[in-house]
Amino acid sequence: MNQSIVGYHQDEQGDWVADLVCGHGQHVRHQPPFSNRPWVLTPEGRASRLGQSLWCKTCQENTPHP
Repeated sequence: MNQSIVGYHQDEQGDWVADLVCGHGQHVRHQPPFSNRPWVLTPEGRASRLGQSLWCKTCQENTPHP
């Protein structure tokens, strides 16, 4: 289930977490070659992704299936 990014915070290890409109968080790590997200490393890069959608696994797991 896609949710819009409304902000960011860092977890205890210093990794960036996108705050989603649904109230959940999604890690947005830059760990090449597994995840290539260099935009997360700068304030300008993170700001450029505000409003974009990310998959929220928590919302998907909590959605009743027909």
